[in-house]
Amino acid sequence: MGYNSKIQWTSATWNPWHGCKKVSEGCKYCYMYRDKERYGQDPTKVIKSKSNFNAPLKWKEPQLIFTCSWSDWFIEEADKWRDNAWEIIRKTPQHTYQILTKRPERILKNLPTYKLDNVWIGVSVESENHLDRIGYLQQVKGYIRFISFEPLLEYINTPYIYGVVDWIIIGGESGNSNGKYKYRPCELIWIEELIQQSKERNVPIFIKQLGTHLAKKLKLKDSFGGNIDEFPENLKIRNFPK
Repeated sequence: MGYNSKIQWTSATWNPWHGCKKVSEGCKYCYMYRDKERYGQDPTKVIKSKSNFNAPLKWKEPQLIFTCSWSDWFIEEADKWRDNAWEIIRKTPQHTYQILTKRPERILKNLPTYKLDNVWIGVSVESENHLDRIGYLQQVKGYIRFISFEPLLEYINTPYIYGVVDWIIIGGESGNSNGKYKYRPCELIWIEELIQQSKERNVPIFIKQLGTHLAKKLKLKDSFGGNIDEFPENLKIRNFPK
């Protein structure tokens, strides 16, 4: 985990701790659980990283860093380490940290006492069951705010994003046709509707991937539907916050 991330909307990943607890339907086929189990590890056990905790201090060139890709920055089990992790972020202003959470109710009580200009804070919204996460995000002031609609599991109507967020990510779910870690369908109309809603509100959009269902349906070479060259023309959108 580090440079050259395969995640299209970032350039590096940093996991000061790893392991997580599932909190909603978007977690059902979590890739971290899949990979941890492959390594014979317990994915529900939250552990401080011995080798990666201080990694950003060693990265001299500016990086766009997805933070806690194998956990959740605001998970309760990491409360004892988070202040030290915030200090690493403060000491590395050359980097930009993308913090994405499914626990937005814990954001305000766990922000540092000092202002950080190199942090983006986002929430995952996989279905309309979790639109309340946007309300929590709205309370966060002074940071670039974003929403990740991945895995997008249904049509979502989001009138709440006006004036609330600076960026949205959209992605269909990837997975296998058989076995424990499968995938659920994402339809083109769901993506197109989110694009329309976001354009009407001048919110920059990043289409990460179409997901395995659409990759099969559209007969794409990339099994996750992540190659933008294979996207329909109206979905070839990968913008960042202004």
